[in-house]
Amino acid sequence: MGRVQVVIALIVTPEGFPVAYEVMPGNTSDKTTLPDFLRKIEAQYGKMNRLWIMDRGIPTEDALEQMRTEGASYLVGTPRGRLSRLEDQLFSQPWKQVQSQIEVKLARDGEDLYVLTRSGGRRDKEQSMRRRRLKKLWNRLHEIRAMKKLERDELLIKLGAAKQAAGNAWKLVDIRIPEPRQEVTMGTFTFELNRKKLRKIRRGEGTYLLRTNLTAGSPEELWKQYIVLTEVEQAFKELKNDLDIRPVYHQKDDRIESHIFVSFLSYCLQVTLKQRAKAKAPGLTPRAILEKFKTMQMIDVHLPTTDGRNLILPRYTQPEKDIQLLLHQLNLTLPDQPPPRLEELKKKCGADL
Repeated sequence: MGRVQVVIALIVTPEGFPVAYEVMPGNTSDKTTLPDFLRKIEAQYGKMNRLWIMDRGIPTEDALEQMRTEGASYLVGTPRGRLSRLEDQLFSQPWKQVQSQIEVKLARDGEDLYVLTRSGGRRDKEQSMRRRRLKKLWNRLHEIRAMKKLERDELLIKLGAAKQAAGNAWKLVDIRIPEPRQEVTMGTFTFELNRKKLRKIRRGEGTYLLRTNLTAGSPEELWKQYIVLTEVEQAFKELKNDLDIRPVYHQKDDRIESHIFVSFLSYCLQVTLKQRAKAKAPGLTPRAILEKFKTMQMIDVHLPTTDGRNLILPRYTQPEKDIQLLLHQLNLTLPDQPPPRLEELKKKCGADL
C-alpha cells in the first residue's frame, strides 16, 4: 500500500514569522502545483504588491511567462547553465560589494534582470570540496594504473567506482581507456587534467544566479530579498526535524489536516521563542532553550491527614541559576505553584484470615 503524501506551502514574513499555510494535493511536483498555488493565494489574499521568491528548481519558463503576463513580480534562483548566455555581460564587469563577503554583478536578457552573486564563504566551501575530491580521484587513478595484470573489464569497474566517489570532479579529468580486447598499459590507459574546465569551474565557485522582472531596486536589496528564502527553508527543516511533522500516521483527510494544523501552531510558538531569543539571548536556539528547561520537573508531594484523607501538593522544581538567567533574559515569569488538593485515601481490599 502506498504512503499518503501531501504538499505543504508555508507563507512567512521576511523575518520568518508564519502567516498561513496551504495543503496542496500530494504526489505532485513543485512545477505542476505552482500555477494553481499562485492563483489560490491571490484569490484568498488579494493581488497585492507581492514578490514571489522561489528556488531555482520550482519555476519553469512557462510559469515565469505566465507570471509576467499577469503582472506578478518574481525573484528566483536560476541554474548556472544560463551563465553561458550572459558571460560577455557579466564577466567583463567588476564585482560590486554589497555586504561582507558578498559581491554582485548585473546583466539583462530580454525582460529579465540577472544578478550574479558571489559569496566568499560559499566559494571557500565549494573550493575545498572540489580540491579534496579531485585530489582523491587523482591518487586513485594513479593507483589503478599501477596495478599489475589488470584486465579491461576490471579497469572499467574500478573507474566506475572512482567516478561515483568523485562526483563533479570527474568532469575535470580527461581519461583515455583501452579499446575492446586491447591490453591495459601505460600507453592505452592515460589521464590528464582538463585545465580549461578547471578554470571555468574555479571562476564559478561560490556564485549563484538570480533572475527577476523587477526594474527598480539595487542589487543589494535584491540579494537581501532572496535571502528570505533561507528563512523558508529553515522553517521546513524545523517542521520536519524539531517538530516531527512527519511521518503522518493518518489516512483520513480531516485527521491529516488536523495533524498539520497542530504542527503549524507548534511552529508559530517555536518561531516566537526564536525571535525573542535572538533579541535577548543571541546564540541560543529554541531546541537548546527547551533542553535547558527539561531540567525543571513537576512533582506531587503526598501528605496523609489525620482524618484519613491525602493532601497533594503539586510543585515544580526551583530553577537553577542558569535557567533563572534565561528566564530573565527572555522576560518570562514562572506561574504560581498549583493549589493543593485533597483526595480520599483508597481503602485496601482483602480478607482477614
